[in-house]
Amino acid sequence: MITASLSAGGAPGWQQGVDLALALVLSAAIGLEREIRQKSAGLRTHTLVGFGAALFMLVSKYGFSDILGESVVLDPSRVAAQIVSGIGFIGGGLIFVRRDVVKGLTTAAAVWLTAAVGMAAGAGLWWLAVLATVGNFVVMLGLTPLAARLPRSKHAQSRLRLSYADGRGVLRQALAECTGLRFVVDELSLEQPGRSHDAGTVTVTLLIRGPGSIADLTSKLAEIEGVVAVACEDANAQHF
Repeated sequence: MITASLSAGGAPGWQQGVDLALALVLSAAIGLEREIRQKSAGLRTHTLVGFGAALFMLVSKYGFSDILGESVVLDPSRVAAQIVSGIGFIGGGLIFVRRDVVKGLTTAAAVWLTAAVGMAAGAGLWWLAVLATVGNFVVMLGLTPLAARLPRSKHAQSRLRLSYADGRGVLRQALAECTGLRFVVDELSLEQPGRSHDAGTVTVTLLIRGPGSIADLTSKLAEIEGVVAVACEDANAQHF
């Protein structure tokens, strides 16, 4: 709780400005990484989230000193608590599911972290804000390649999208390659041809699972004569 005796003097204007500037710089650094990866929330979104969170913290700390008195007692943590719940609406808007693939989850988490960094900077916890920003880059740049190297479960499903020239027996060869590399095809669906497809090109989606190497499978499929394009992603992937 905060009382008039603790906050009558307020905080120097320069200190508040430094808190805001630090939140701006750190939030922009986090957003720059998302911008480089061309995510839905990039440099501007993350910067505004962190900058706004810091401003809310400063208003929570110093914005009510003129009304404090013997009979008026304020809890500055109440404003800060609303930042945590409010940022959930922004994060929720970044997450969407398409064909059972979750996208935007990591970016939403980054926005959530950016708000926390802004709050720490606004509260004057500069070292904590810097440390959290460094931790963000450790996770984004260090754990992403590590996760890709982890062994796959034989029960993990992957979605394979294959485009090929019709009438050459390509699909039969592709299924044979899947079987040869110890993959099981759980589902096969034909995509409706659109304007972007060339005449005579067929696109199918295969839901596969198995202990084999996805990289080896896509390489083998790309070598089949008549294959136009091949791409694979985890069926339950959380896109970074």
